[in-house]
Amino acid sequence: MDKTSNEILLTLPHCTVPYVQDISWRSYLDENISGNKIVITDEHIFKLHKESFAGLPTIVIPAGEASKSQARVDAIIEEMLQHEVDKTFTLIGLGGGVVTDIAGYVASIFKRGIQLIQVPSSILGMVDAAIGGKNGVNVGLYKNMVGTTYQPQAVLYDFSLLKTLPIGEWRNGFAEIIKHACIKDKTLFEELQNNDLADYMADVEKVKKLIQRNVSIKIEVVAGDELEVGDRKLLNFGHTFGHALEANYELAHGAAISVGMMMAGKISEEIMDFYSVQLESLRLLLLQYGLPITYKFDKEKVWSSLLMDKKRSKDSMSFILLTEIGNGVVQPINLVQLKDLLDQIL
Repeated sequence: MDKTSNEILLTLPHCTVPYVQDISWRSYLDENISGNKIVITDEHIFKLHKESFAGLPTIVIPAGEASKSQARVDAIIEEMLQHEVDKTFTLIGLGGGVVTDIAGYVASIFKRGIQLIQVPSSILGMVDAAIGGKNGVNVGLYKNMVGTTYQPQAVLYDFSLLKTLPIGEWRNGFAEIIKHACIKDKTLFEELQNNDLADYMADVEKVKKLIQRNVSIKIEVVAGDELEVGDRKLLNFGHTFGHALEANYELAHGAAISVGMMMAGKISEEIMDFYSVQLESLRLLLLQYGLPITYKFDKEKVWSSLLMDKKRSKDSMSFILLTEIGNGVVQPINLVQLKDLLDQIL
């Protein structure tokens, strides 16, 4: 990872992707991207920032996780064909994680690939979903079961978009920030302990620095493992169990991942000698940022979804556990042992 002026660079063997910080997304496009452009966004973003889309062909999709489907992708492609989009176009995905996931997937498959620029509009999108080129859609209850890895031409950070972000979406995004701290950055964990959501929401410079720090953490991981065969799996801390909850109970992503992190922390305590005092620190931090630590659910229903997770390999599941705050590890767990562990914990 390199930094130049307001860019954080993701350097891969086949390309370099600039993550351009603190700019106006529309001004950047007008000044730097020649040729035809088309935007995908959701109805909430379009309504809040309608004037910014003037003169740009824009496909507006329903907001929410239900849009992450192959049927929605097909509808988007039909609309792109109506706009006579060809290989010369750049597709811009402007929105939260749902929009950037869909935009990345569409760009990668439309006419076997067109140029892509991502403009995340939420904390979750800025620190996680729009970073690293992973994208995709859900298949029924199963999260991100279809997708590709496809790097954008650039990722743009227009922090003014956060002015209209609801507080629930701030909480949603901070689950991913806490995840990064748990697996890679004990100092970040301590910074979060010394602040709260109101501190970051009230101080634009403080939140910019926090987001840039998290961009750097994730970029460093992706640079070493673009296709998730090694350390990139660490970014799934809390997601194995969290995705199963999210799919079955329509929880917000951050809420589901928060519960998932607590579950992974408890398993870490059982088999990784993760200290109970550190588990308590994680519990308190999640509560400090308004995130849930428990959820009432049907064990068998969630277990059935968990078995379909992408991280399953025959009779084991790659679980992300902690040896201590700031150090995550990839730990294969036999499914029989995992079921026993979950039964003990729940």
